[in-house]
Amino acid sequence: MAKDCSFDVVSEVDMQEVDNAVNQTTKEISQRFDFRGSKASVTLEGIDIKVTADDDYKLKNVVEILQAKVIKRGISLKNLDYGKVEAAFSGTARQIIKIKKGIDKENAKDVISSLKNSKIKVQAQLMDDQVRVSGKNKDDLQNAIAHLKQGDFKIALQFVNFRS
Repeated sequence: MAKDCSFDVVSEVDMQEVDNAVNQTTKEISQRFDFRGSKASVTLEGIDIKVTADDDYKLKNVVEILQAKVIKRGISLKNLDYGKVEAAFSGTARQIIKIKKGIDKENAKDVISSLKNSKIKVQAQLMDDQVRVSGKNKDDLQNAIAHLKQGDFKIALQFVNFRS
């Protein structure tokens, strides 16, 4: 009997890299001339990034700096969920950016249906916050990975735990 091969599709974020990106953003804000004397700040609180600035324009600039640092650190922007811009204390603007980890049921259904529609001979099933893909042939699994890499999903996907 042939044994099944499998791998897991996950959506993970290295929180140390997020922390590094936040620290680099804070450092750049403190050094830039256009932010001198402003109340611009970026803080990491659990899985939330809190961005504060004097007004909407400066807030947008701080978020762009943060995005550049996050991309440099190898984190996909798909893992960031932007909250709405709110008026904060003493006329400042604030935005909460949540970090998305794991694959929720809606996105897992998209991944599984994409694999089924591709006609690749693999089975996919939801397991907690990841999707397990299994098949008899390693080549089919590699084709499934290639198919998922080409797909446009709402989250960033990583492939781990490859077993043969």
